Amino acid sequence: MKNRLIVSVSPHLHKDASVSKIMWMVVVSLIPAGVAGMFIFGVGALWVILLGVVSALITEWIVQLFAKRRVSVLDGSAFLTGLLLAYNLPPRVPFWLPIVGSVFAIAIGKQVFGGLGQNIFNPALAGRVFLMASWPKYMTTFTKPQNFDAITSATPLAALKEGKVLEGISNWNLFLGIRGGCIGEVCIFALLLGALFLFVRGYISWHIPVTYTVVVGLFTYIFGPRGLFSGDWLFHILSGGLILGAFFMATDYVTSPLTRCGQIIFGIGCGLLTAIIRLWGGYPEGVSYAILMMNAATPIIDRYTKSRIYGTR
Repeated sequence: MKNRLIVSVSPHLHKDASVSKIMWMVVVSLIPAGVAGMFIFGVGALWVILLGVVSALITEWIVQLFAKRRVSVLDGSAFLTGLLLAYNLPPRVPFWLPIVGSVFAIAIGKQVFGGLGQNIFNPALAGRVFLMASWPKYMTTFTKPQNFDAITSATPLAALKEGKVLEGISNWNLFLGIRGGCIGEVCIFALLLGALFLFVRGYISWHIPVTYTVVVGLFTYIFGPRGLFSGDWLFHILSGGLILGAFFMATDYVTSPLTRCGQIIFGIGCGLLTAIIRLWGGYPEGVSYAILMMNAATPIIDRYTKSRIYGTR
């Protein structure tokens, strides 16, 4: 009788998933937000996206070639980094800006640490923060959505921070993206479609994004402009880059905690920092800085929330 006992090294359980597949599935989930951004802001948004993605791919190829590492531009990670960076840019920035941002994100935010899996900060957010520090004028100059003349060109959070009256901006406008903002962050409906796709496919869990969003809503509601419990929590959830950051960047496998408990702590930290910056900081938005600061805290979160080894005290 033929021996059917097969002896092999672990892992013995396999799942139909790989780094490349996960990266490309996240890219697919972001397509609705990109299409919405192009519809809202026009064809200029498409050029920003293309330049960001192509620059990221070329930079990764050049750095890996010179560093004599395995060239892996087709695994989707560089494509995703360039896409997310472009989504975090206003639609009318100079065309050299997404190029510089993608070069920094890949070369400094990712490859200088050793490549995919070894970077401590989210590369796309590192690129965005670099551009914000270097060229704040370009990064904070927003245009009106095309065919919506009644909508202010300033972002809702910036208008709120400056004490301006938010004319023509309702929660429905915020949900559909009829407002000023960055290319990929404005249409909440499109972002939630992509997030639902990732949830259904099991690529992300609720722990970070839901905790992050709830904490921002709760904190901004408690510390409102007219005293305690007077804040517009829904406005803060729908405004700015919260949904894009919470569901697509804070959930990055490399830079977020491994355990469920650690992910909840990470989400709480992101939410508190975002709300504090929005309410009392000099900058109207705090998503990028909050996630990057919690990226730095991820190793210590993992250290104190790691699971106990079976059989040990």
